[in-house]
Amino acid sequence: MFIKIGVRDLSPAVVAWARIALAALVLVPVAVARGQFSRNGVSVWLLTLLGLVQAGGPFVLIAAGEEDVSSSLAGILVASTPLFTALLAIWIDHEERSEGLRLVGVLLGLVGVAVLLGLDLGGSGAELLGGAMIVLASLGYAIGGFIVKHRAARMAPTGVAAWVMLTSTIALLPVAIAGAPAEAPGIGPVAAVTVLGVVGTGIAFAIFYELMTTVGPARTFIVTYLAPAFAVAYGVALLDEGLTAFTIAGLVLIVGGSYLAAEGRLPGRGSGPDDAPRANEAPASETDLPVQTAGAGREASG
Repeated sequence: MFIKIGVRDLSPAVVAWARIALAALVLVPVAVARGQFSRNGVSVWLLTLLGLVQAGGPFVLIAAGEEDVSSSLAGILVASTPLFTALLAIWIDHEERSEGLRLVGVLLGLVGVAVLLGLDLGGSGAELLGGAMIVLASLGYAIGGFIVKHRAARMAPTGVAAWVMLTSTIALLPVAIAGAPAEAPGIGPVAAVTVLGVVGTGIAFAIFYELMTTVGPARTFIVTYLAPAFAVAYGVALLDEGLTAFTIAGLVLIVGGSYLAAEGRLPGRGSGPDDAPRANEAPASETDLPVQTAGAGREASG
């Protein structure tokens, strides 16, 4: 919702850069205070790549997509990240590959994406392109999750998030300058981006990683399945966005499919032996999310 308000007067690049820069102002001091800002041998170039794949690129794509797509549909499409994680795992990480209910979840989620792109957004080429940008952002979140797991697992999660925001802030600065508004934006878009950056990205990521270490990933990632419903509620109630049968169908299919793809079990069922945490598996980061970076990017932030 805040992204949708922000792009009224600001370019997608400025919205993305501002939220990332504000988040860095929150996360870097937190990581330093906790002694978690060390890179532990992970190169700055890898962290820069991670920042572009997991924050800079997706945030620009989502903001650009929301110039033509409603915030509620954007929130639903972003929830497709676990589907891409499952698909990429076929080639990248066999430990994460989908079988049984996980595979069913992937197929259901892909049907949901097709419903939204082909039916709910099929009215105009601009809307379809906007939806495709948001789906591409979800793919970036998924790729970032694998980079964190295989190349940056030695770093503390809060440190990863701080470095991702810091490197993205620097990398996106030239693009943000090029997209700077010709005249002063309204107070509404400025306030929306400020809240998005400080609260919805910076503070949200700090809380997210704190929960990862206190209540565990399983409970923390519940946010992934709640965020799309809130996005629809906010968009319909506060921005007067439309709600169609296709929107509801896409929401159910994508969120339900993402849950099965990630959990491999029906809600309320206990985890089986195959779902137990693996000893050599690194904790997921928000990049898996909204930045499940540390991504439900999942977009815990948006």
